[in-house]
Amino acid sequence: MADDQEKDLQKFLKNVDEITNLIQDMNSEDPAVQEKAVLKTEERLLFTEGDQEEDGCRTTLNKTMISPPQAPTKDADEINSEAFLAFVEKDAKERAKRRRESRVLADALKEKGNEAFASGDYAAAILCYSEGLEKLKDMKALYTNRAQAYIKLGDYQKALVDCDWALKCDEKCTKAYFHMGKAHLALKNYIVSRECFQKILEIDPQLQKQVKDYLNQVDLREKADLQEKEAHELLDSGKDTAVTTKNLLETLSKPDHNLLFYAGGIEILTEMMNDCTERTLFRTHNGFSIVNGNEVIRRCFSTAESGTVEETVCVCVLRLWQAVCSGNEENQRLLVVHPDMGRLLPSLLASGVLTIRQQSLALLLQLAQTENGRSLIINHLDLTRFQVWFQASLPGVLPALTGVLKRDPKVTNTSALSQCIAIMGNLSAEAASQRQMSASEEFGDACLGLLARCEEDVDLFREVLYPLLGLVMNLCLRSPFVSEAWAMEVSRRCMCLLNSQDGGILTRAAGVLSRTLSSSLQIVEEALGAGVMKKMIKFLKMGGQNASRYAIKTLAICTNTCHEAREEVIRLDKKFSVLLTLLSSEDEILAGNAALCLGNCMEVPHVATSLLKTDVVKVLLKLAGRDAQQTAMQLNTGIALGKLCTAEPRFAAQLRGLHGIEILHSTTKYISDS
Repeated sequence: MADDQEKDLQKFLKNVDEITNLIQDMNSEDPAVQEKAVLKTEERLLFTEGDQEEDGCRTTLNKTMISPPQAPTKDADEINSEAFLAFVEKDAKERAKRRRESRVLADALKEKGNEAFASGDYAAAILCYSEGLEKLKDMKALYTNRAQAYIKLGDYQKALVDCDWALKCDEKCTKAYFHMGKAHLALKNYIVSRECFQKILEIDPQLQKQVKDYLNQVDLREKADLQEKEAHELLDSGKDTAVTTKNLLETLSKPDHNLLFYAGGIEILTEMMNDCTERTLFRTHNGFSIVNGNEVIRRCFSTAESGTVEETVCVCVLRLWQAVCSGNEENQRLLVVHPDMGRLLPSLLASGVLTIRQQSLALLLQLAQTENGRSLIINHLDLTRFQVWFQASLPGVLPALTGVLKRDPKVTNTSALSQCIAIMGNLSAEAASQRQMSASEEFGDACLGLLARCEEDVDLFREVLYPLLGLVMNLCLRSPFVSEAWAMEVSRRCMCLLNSQDGGILTRAAGVLSRTLSSSLQIVEEALGAGVMKKMIKFLKMGGQNASRYAIKTLAICTNTCHEAREEVIRLDKKFSVLLTLLSSEDEILAGNAALCLGNCMEVPHVATSLLKTDVVKVLLKLAGRDAQQTAMQLNTGIALGKLCTAEPRFAAQLRGLHGIEILHSTTKYISDS
């Protein structure tokens, strides 16, 4: 018995030590330690509930005849132990309840902080996030959001502290590493910044593209920092050109000089931008702010006319920008991200003064030479204005665009080539540009040639092929095509591409084909021989709005011109299950072309009889009577009903029984209108 009591005592003391440690950990200021303590406490409570039954059975009985039987009793130590554990259990439940309540409050404060951040009130956002952390100290989103707000305010050290806390909450928090990398980049800790961004890639390899962009920023900033150190060393050495650059910028910063004074100073400055050091000195001595912020110079951009001093000033500034941005990525960045540049450069491209247009285009082409420059153009310039200028100037630049399409994708930057083709595709969506492009046989042949080269390795050139098919699809909207031979060759290329495993390529190839088939019966016959009908039925079964639209249009065109195509649809679409499903679609284009295809198939003898047990007449009547934006759907539906009743007289009886003759007659107005 003494041994049992000793064991119980040791067990009790051990419990007290462990529980004391848990309570201390739950009161820790470290959220991670708190979280682990709560989990351990919950595990301990579950274990204790199962253990209490065993301990409750160990009792000491006095078996002498003198002592009457007594109920089992527990010693004082054991009672104290159970009472203490019960207290801990109650405390844990209360903590869990308070934690749930705190999370609700913290979430509300986070949303409030996000609203403040979005409006640009970063100080208010920080206050909200801080209040949220008072409610819930281990909420990592509050730490990362507050770090982002600190970065906006330039308080990088505090941002780093918050990122550290977020990583204590979740060691795989990619947002924490992202903001930490940005903060270290701002503090010029380039090695540590790279490590942070590379850590993101280790955690989530799917973020490779984003990480690549971040690392590129680190490289560019480090390169710019090195350039600035070398430039300052040169300036400190007293080199004449360095000192002259500084003095010239100081002179140009003085306001209210006449225009010729500024034009001459800018021209001299341009001539001095012969190496990277001089271009860097231009940047470090606020050259962009001095030139862009000068009100006299700014007015020239909006008032310049041919043969005036204002034109001279504008041209001088554009040449200066070209000189300082040549081979200097940081200068390019500072120029393009300037708040006014997004609108200014595209507007200069549309200027009525030839020399200003020429120099603006030269600057844009210079920026577009590198991947970093192209990214700056896309992200910061108002390309809609550029597109307006491009459309107006299309006849003059069409030969240059044709030259781009003639490039060999094997030796060309595929990213740059794809972006150029995408711009052409956007231009070709506008009717006037589309007409000019379609009218150029050389442009059409260049598209076809590039299509053939990309087809040699679809996977390798996918980035180029996808926008190219979009461009060709737009060109095929014009009738007549470049030539029937061109349409035939494009169709053959697209039939081959229907074997691709890429969904985007498949869809666009089907889109092109749906627009070229109608130009020639020979193309339809070749499509039948290439198994296109089977592939279109497969597209329709898989779904997808664009792919389904192209597929049903292809089937409608083929069945409209070729008896073999009708028989192929009947063979592939058992009981017309696919077509009947499409008739119930809310998409008017799908339903209308499905009705046309079904009507074409009714011309095959005895086929209509197979539909007698279906509600096809009701479905077609519903379509014919529906208000539609496109009358083609009602026209096709009326034709289908007519062919159905002609092929199988029992359908005519059904039509009369449903009082559908009136509806069928109402569609004749669309036939007469067409």
